[in-house]
Amino acid sequence: MAIHIQTPILASRALSLGTGKDVRLKMEALQPSGSFKTRGIGHACETYKARGARRFISSSGGNAGYAVAYAGRMLATPVTVVVPATTSERARHLIQSEGAQVIVHGESWMEANARALELTTPDDAFIHPFDDPLLWDGHATMIDELARQGERPDLVICSVGGGGLLCGVVQGLQRNGWGGVPVIAAETAGADSFAQAVRAGAPVMLPRISSIATSLGARQVCERAFELAQAHPIESIVVSDAAAVAACEEILLEHRMLVEPACGASVAALHGASAHLKQARSVVVILCGGVGVTAQQLAQWSAQFAA
Repeated sequence: MAIHIQTPILASRALSLGTGKDVRLKMEALQPSGSFKTRGIGHACETYKARGARRFISSSGGNAGYAVAYAGRMLATPVTVVVPATTSERARHLIQSEGAQVIVHGESWMEANARALELTTPDDAFIHPFDDPLLWDGHATMIDELARQGERPDLVICSVGGGGLLCGVVQGLQRNGWGGVPVIAAETAGADSFAQAVRAGAPVMLPRISSIATSLGARQVCERAFELAQAHPIESIVVSDAAAVAACEEILLEHRMLVEPACGASVAALHGASAHLKQARSVVVILCGGVGVTAQQLAQWSAQFAA
């Protein structure tokens, strides 16, 4: 039994009327761990367990860490997640609620990641949050489903942080004969490692993450995502934190679904200036979800940007 579930594709009347496009949402926010991460991480954990792993170790205080903890519980395999000190109490609680051990180390993901690697023994499998071909293969199943659920879209929009989702989306398009379908890779200013890599002609290290969309907070995009930007029609779109939050509010109002700003970036890209978007008639937005937000937090951000 797969750890992830098949998610519905939802026609968004509100977003279609607001954009003049046929907008459909791939509802990855409905995955058991609240985000698309369940797909790739579940696939990776199943594969590593079959290869003999006796424990899973990861280094994310966000959606990836929660997905590893969930997969570990489903596979009856112990999990250790190393998180930086900046990780919220809620995120730590969610990971622990799945039975995983949480270790707090360092002030950033990079420090937590280094510690997780130090703790990994030959009996363990290290589950990277975004840079592993097994993750990309698992994430690509959402496009396999999309191909069964309806007609070929003119455009797919997804958020990009470290690049795992983007790699999976492109892989899925290519293996379903949709290699010509362009992708908009959306991110927020202050967490725009993909946009800066495209601009520089190589992956670059951001000095820091200054966006509230912390789930996009990989300071450097993975090499494979950058390579795909040279091989597939991918357009980089950067939106403001305010636009991402407004998009989260729009999804909550129109579809009764709470998503985090990292996901809101993709919805916000629907309202931006894009050559691919202008030419498209039908658009699929990967509603990637995320557990790093509460209704109270969203209201606070909304008030902050309104002021």
